[in-house]
Amino acid sequence: MSMIGHIIFGLVVGLVARFLLPGRDPAGLIVTCLLGMAGGWLGGQIGRWLGWYPEGHPAGFVMSVVGAMILFLLYRFI
Repeated sequence: MSMIGHIIFGLVVGLVARFLLPGRDPAGLIVTCLLGMAGGWLGGQIGRWLGWYPEGHPAGFVMSVVGAMILFLLYRFI
């Protein structure tokens, strides 16, 4: 059940990140879900580097979206 929760959370985060970024996005639904999940991890890492999250705590929704937006921008440039 935890994996399904991560997939759904990644999809929601990815969709929000795509909505907030202007312009056309070539990513499909699966890429959006994968970038959303990776964005959650990246957002957590950024939050830990900045001292916002203690070790072992997951990222919040906003930082997950920020991480996904960074990954979507990298995906567009590649």
